[in-house]
Amino acid sequence: MNRQSLHFTAPGRVNVRAETLPPPSAPGEVVVQTLASAISPGTEMLVYHGQAPAELAVDETISALGGTFSFPLKYGYAAVGRVADLGPGVDPDWRGRLVFAFNPHESHFIAPIANLLSLPADIDPETALFLPNMETGVNFLLDGAPLIGEQVAVFGQGIVGLLTAALLARLPLASLITLDRYPRRREASLSLGAHASLDPSAPDALAQLQSHLQADRSYAGADLTYELSGAPAALDVALAATGFNGRVVVGSWYGQKRADLNLGGRFHRSRIRLISSQVSTLTPELMGRWTKSRRLQVAWHMLRAIKPARLITHRFPLAEAAQAYALIDQHPDQCIQVILTY
Repeated sequence: MNRQSLHFTAPGRVNVRAETLPPPSAPGEVVVQTLASAISPGTEMLVYHGQAPAELAVDETISALGGTFSFPLKYGYAAVGRVADLGPGVDPDWRGRLVFAFNPHESHFIAPIANLLSLPADIDPETALFLPNMETGVNFLLDGAPLIGEQVAVFGQGIVGLLTAALLARLPLASLITLDRYPRRREASLSLGAHASLDPSAPDALAQLQSHLQADRSYAGADLTYELSGAPAALDVALAATGFNGRVVVGSWYGQKRADLNLGGRFHRSRIRLISSQVSTLTPELMGRWTKSRRLQVAWHMLRAIKPARLITHRFPLAEAAQAYALIDQHPDQCIQVILTY
């Protein structure tokens, strides 16, 4: 069998290559024919720009994402497809089943059934593409632990930021303020329940944010701030927006980009807590009750509730993947979620 696979070959360059795919031979393996895969505009654009640390393992927990971030490499982690062929010992009921896989962008792939997630009957393939980013959003809430009546700010309304805002909007917060440079994302943020969405590039952006967060001036500043923009400079602004003893959850991955922080001013006396959050692990404080399986079930449930497929702005066939990445790179204001079709 032949397949088409997307390869990142150099900064700013991707191509689609034909490869030979052997039939599944190991017990428990199947061939999945991909229907669609989602491009992550955060992590994948770091790879696309060559800003991911080349020596870093692509993923230490997902077997389909082996090797390091050195070129050339396959990458991607949100594929939905249909089981097309069965290896030894696989129950015939698997044939034709719709499944989700943390797999790079390619038309067909072999995977152990233990690594596949069957789509619930009430979730369509395009909605299922949002599972990894929804699980990331769930993880951000577990790590930030928002409380009733808190003031929350979210920097960055890319797809992860939007899903996180949608989750936060379901809580009884005093205020939920989001920030993003692009009007299309700010409009989407408001539609998902943010109380206000601001342009962080405006000269008075911090003053605007503080104004929204100071309805009760005895609690000036955000109780909880999320930095999800992927821009290191935003972290310094996020710290400035956070009140005494507030929490700042850093969900962005900056790759090789460094953050220049002013820690010598108010931060020094304000007992602000910086929290690193990454979806490959659970915060140790919750591991007595929470597992990845439990978190995943919450993510499926929230996909049903939020219906994020409405955030898809562009669909490209795999053969036009180079145009898809160029669009995200050159016109981020035009797109929210871009998917590849097969």
